Amino acid sequence: MQKSRQETDMTKPVIGFIGLGLMGGNMVECLQNNGFNLVVMDLNKEAVATAVARGATEATSPAELAAASDIVMLCLTTSAVVEKLVYADNGILAGIREGAVLIDFGTSIPASTRKIGADLAGKSVGMVDAPLGRTPAHAKDGLLNIMAAGDKTTFSRVKPVLDVLGENIFYLGALGAGHTTKLINNFMGMTTVCTMAQAFAVAERAGVDCQQLFDIMASGPSSSPFMQFCKKYAVDGISDLGFSIANANKDLKYFLSMVEDLGSRTRIAEGTSSNLQAAFEAGMGDKNVPEIFDYFLKLEK
Repeated sequence: MQKSRQETDMTKPVIGFIGLGLMGGNMVECLQNNGFNLVVMDLNKEAVATAVARGATEATSPAELAAASDIVMLCLTTSAVVEKLVYADNGILAGIREGAVLIDFGTSIPASTRKIGADLAGKSVGMVDAPLGRTPAHAKDGLLNIMAAGDKTTFSRVKPVLDVLGENIFYLGALGAGHTTKLINNFMGMTTVCTMAQAFAVAERAGVDCQQLFDIMASGPSSSPFMQFCKKYAVDGISDLGFSIANANKDLKYFLSMVEDLGSRTRIAEGTSSNLQAAFEAGMGDKNVPEIFDYFLKLEK
């Protein structure tokens, strides 16, 4: 007797993947290197062609991709883009089959994630929110940190695939907890980077040697990898934290929205968001976050 889709072995499912940017493209390569069959979509046709050359199939619509897949994976930029792909007339919800699972690897608004999950559940489709930590290089080698949440049974079904993509898989509970945790993580991280970048900018303007400032701070409890990234740019002119001001700006706005939904506010995050927005408006959106040092250095009262 043929197994139902709910009972399908998820160790080698057909995977539909939408979003072949630096992170998503390397995740696709990792999955292909581990023997998975991929159906892919992206606006970047060169990225699609690269995946197809390794054996993937290109889909012409989200509905077509979803209909062909046991697991649909999204690695996209915003909640608005995710919702558009899910709810369009030829979107994922229109094509996805009973028993399939949708995994959102992006950084999304938790309330949006829970809404999508409820609508998918109406078609007997599972959902896992699984935002990522680490870099595209880690993605290629299957060494990501993955913050996963959703129904425990659904998570258990897709965990063999997550184990291929990640070195550390954290199960965080009910749907939305992954995106909540990622936003908290990014609030903390981006606030730290903005604070350290401004510390170096103030030192520069005050005539204090930034290398000595770093040596002093690094010898105490302020030391952190983020300080290293900020020092590399402010002192050495090297920008190698691959996370843009535009993305950080978006994530802080999502964090503020989430806190508002919780009936609270955070003035610290409001300050970080204000600085990121100002740097973005100054044309620095495509710069890596430690480069906000340049914005602070030129900032006048």
